Amino acid sequence: MPTSRRATLLSAALLAISLTACGSGGDDEGGSADGKASGHITFQTWNLRANFKDFFEGLIRDFQRENPDVKIKWLDQPADNYADKLSADAAAGTLPDVVNVTPDLAYPLAKAGVLMNLDQEKAAARFKDEYTPESWQGNSLPGLNGSYAFPWYLNTGPLFYNKKLFRDSGLDPDRPPHSYAELFAVANAISHGSGGKVATLGGIPSIEDFGRYGVPLMNARATAFTYNDPKGAELVSKYKELYRSGGLDPQALTNTPDKVGQKFLEQKVAMNPGSAHDLANFRKNAPTLYRDLGITDAPNNNGKPNMYVMGLAVNSHSGHKAAAVAFAHFVTDRRNQEAFAHKVAVFPSTRGSLEDPYWTREDGTDDGRVRVASARMLKGAVNYTPVVMSDEMKTILRNEIAKALQGEKSPQQALDDAVARSNKLLKQG
Repeated sequence: MPTSRRATLLSAALLAISLTACGSGGDDEGGSADGKASGHITFQTWNLRANFKDFFEGLIRDFQRENPDVKIKWLDQPADNYADKLSADAAAGTLPDVVNVTPDLAYPLAKAGVLMNLDQEKAAARFKDEYTPESWQGNSLPGLNGSYAFPWYLNTGPLFYNKKLFRDSGLDPDRPPHSYAELFAVANAISHGSGGKVATLGGIPSIEDFGRYGVPLMNARATAFTYNDPKGAELVSKYKELYRSGGLDPQALTNTPDKVGQKFLEQKVAMNPGSAHDLANFRKNAPTLYRDLGITDAPNNNGKPNMYVMGLAVNSHSGHKAAAVAFAHFVTDRRNQEAFAHKVAVFPSTRGSLEDPYWTREDGTDDGRVRVASARMLKGAVNYTPVVMSDEMKTILRNEIAKALQGEKSPQQALDDAVARSNKLLKQG
């Protein structure tokens, strides 16, 4: 999300606090989350109606059957300009009672007091143990002492690697790298073994790589970036060495994910993240690659893979808090999360769900192969991307890393400059 958009959202959230009510207004339950679930509430999702209309309408019918005093109006917003829609709703005092958010969207609203702190609301906190610790923590926001959304679905992605290219370079194809030291050793071996014709990686490090490498990304209150730590400079220095030696693709500074994917398909890059959709593409368009395809997780130095978190937040100004909390919990309970995850390639955040054979045993399909590999990675996973890091800040980091790899700046100076510029943007709001 660009910084200007994040600032707009935050200012709207601050405005919303000054309003006497937010959401659908109060009547019978007086806004208490401990009261009886009743009243009319609004439920907003993010670009889900087109493909999952029947599923969500069925969920709503089931909930209303069990809670006859509650009526739910389902709203679904397109992916484009979703943050702007939240901003407009907050400013108008019409933020839905239950709203679909990611941690970065939730942060400015929670900071302004517009979202319910689930850890401090007894009626919501009692459900905490139904979710994995990782997913509940994924919706805990820095400096705010609590979680601000019921964990919903999770996602992560496997890392594909080319076993043939490993064998050709004298590497064990069944032992992909798990740490960054192993990754850099593999990259050097493949570059040397191929005479510089094959790179191992196609892109420069992202903020998630810094997190997996063990770099402290921000201070505890998320008021300043800290990835210019010496360990961050060490990571960039390692990538600079790869760039010179051929372990990193020559076009890494400008490669898009699609370009890297194509190079992996052409077997010019040895490792690349992907999904089940890629497997079908490999089987059809690159059968030799498909036969020699390995699946692993991205290397990390701390045993914690990266994950992406989706949640359902409750409007703290809702006049029907009991109904809103009950419905948000209903949508995200184990039964309904698992049902949704069977329909789309996401993973439930409820305790015990990923121990089900559906997520632990391959069924002979490409989807099953990736599903099992990805589900295994979610144990202990964290969301490395700081919730306050805008797209503009990510671009700043990427551009400064490019300058370091090209020798225009030292790795330390490049990161110092990136942090200084990003911290300035943070202070501007």
